[in-house]
Amino acid sequence: MISACQRSATISRPNVSAIQVNVKIERFDQELAATRPQDILENNRVWQAEYTYFYPDYMTKILEIGSPKDSLYVQHVLTQVLQKKDFQDLSAAVAKVYPDMDKYEAALERAMQYVKYHFPEYVVPRFITFVGGFAVQTSVGNDYVGIGLDMFLGADSEFYPALIKSIPRYISRRFTPDNIVPRVLEAILREDIYPQQHGDVNTLAHMIYNGKILYAMDCVLEDVPDENKIGYTEAQLKWAKRYQADVWAWFIQENLLYNTDYLRIQKYFTEAPFTPELGENNESAPKLGSYIGWMIVRKYMEKHPEMSLQALFAHEDAQEILEGSKFKGK
Repeated sequence: MISACQRSATISRPNVSAIQVNVKIERFDQELAATRPQDILENNRVWQAEYTYFYPDYMTKILEIGSPKDSLYVQHVLTQVLQKKDFQDLSAAVAKVYPDMDKYEAALERAMQYVKYHFPEYVVPRFITFVGGFAVQTSVGNDYVGIGLDMFLGADSEFYPALIKSIPRYISRRFTPDNIVPRVLEAILREDIYPQQHGDVNTLAHMIYNGKILYAMDCVLEDVPDENKIGYTEAQLKWAKRYQADVWAWFIQENLLYNTDYLRIQKYFTEAPFTPELGENNESAPKLGSYIGWMIVRKYMEKHPEMSLQALFAHEDAQEILEGSKFKGK
């Protein structure tokens, strides 16, 4: 039986060195930045063949400039894009921060070995980098995961302050190189391996779903701190740990566990600078529903070490997981 990772003070990891995985990050961002106007028609033809699913998605969903099948239109529009100073400056910044992707290839390859250990049938996708004008950080498609390098330039990048109205500081502070691997793996888990089922689900179900995702990140990511998995600052993680029992008691007291009013409960799972109802001086951690769910699932798996990650994902009864965890806030 494939066992889940064991998490106590440390994780006892399976030996995955024999699992054959070859990760090569393809630099579409460099190919596009190096394209001259006179090369666009030919490159458009080549890219449709080489980047079969990614390239149409990039053109229609990320850049939103139209289908590459309309070659003359693409030639016109891409010429405009490539000649814009904003695009050139952004591409230059990406090239400076990421002259190569060797470190990230190695980290992703290691993570994908763990993914294949826990999910042997999973087909490792292509990894393709792009510049998307801050449209999307990671993009999961038919056979690929796209990595928007313009959204991993570093918290102090000169570009992000100008985006403050659309991308608040509490989000852009995570646009750092060390977030590439956790954000890619989170996208794979949420969108490829274990997408959340839609429908009226209560707070507890949301907690357990997000807790499973974060626990899976425990299992597949080496040397990634917990704050990077959930997207906290060090101070937010410290706050969440300190007040964990109080937060759990508050969820119980407010009768939130079985509440199905999405507008009421979504604030405990979405990005925010803090949780308005909890803590003083806006110092509380956000996404406390996800954090508590993570702690519940960790407790559950400590008590069920024989359970595989696949079996955990297949276990859809959130109430049974809560009861089996014996979680009481600590």
